[in-house]
Formats: sequence, structure tokens, C-alpha cells
Amino acid sequence: MSDSIKSAKLKLTKNYECKTQIRDHSFSIDEPLEDGGKNLGPTPTEMLCASLAGCTAITLKMYIERKQWLVDSIEVEVYLKEKNIFERHVLVKGDLEPKQRERIMNIANACPVHKLLEPGNTVETKILEN
Repeated sequence: MSDSIKSAKLKLTKNYECKTQIRDHSFSIDEPLEDGGKNLGPTPTEMLCASLAGCTAITLKMYIERKQWLVDSIEVEVYLKEKNIFERHVLVKGDLEPKQRERIMNIANACPVHKLLEPGNTVETKILEN
């Protein structure tokens, strides 16, 4: 299979644990103890939230580096509020003008995972102050 094709391979092992392989990376996806799992890894929903958060942070970092803005750190937290509503909190620490913060919102909404989730889902983004 081509390296350009994005894929994950997994095998359901004991209980709800899924041994997951993505490129050279192996990890477990599981359910918490209270849901009958062994809590050996994040849940599939948590992985989805992490994918959106990670993609947002990386997309913002690429843009901020290209613009040479002075930024100390980027933090992103994603919550699944309801079945199809993701709430994303973005904190970019640095000396940024209001126009730059507005642009950060636009760039966050342009990340590839956001674009994948957007049809049929809602992703609400909140830019947090330092």
C-alpha cells in the first residue's frame, strides 16, 4: 500500500482492547474499566478528539512558523459535547494582535481533520486568551 494512503490497522484482542498499528507505531485502544474494558489505552472517541487537537496544533504551528510570529506555545483541547458537536479550545501564548488571533481561528478551521469532520458534524472553536 502507498505511503500516501492514510490508514490504521487494528486487531480486537481480549475484551475490548484493540492492538493498533499505524506506520511504525503500535498502541492500544480500549474502553475504561467502568465500561467493561481494561483501560489499556484511550477510547476510539478520545482518539478522534486527539486527532482533531493534534491536527489543529500542527496546522497552526506550520502557519505561525511561516508567518514568523512570536509565539511561546500552542495548546489545543477538544471535547465531544454531543453526538456530532466537538468543542475545541485553542490557546496560543504569545504577543499577538487581534487580527492575528482572528487569523488563528480561520487556520484552525482549515486543518485537514476539521475538514474531514465538518460535513455532518459541528466543530465549535474557541480561541482562549493567554
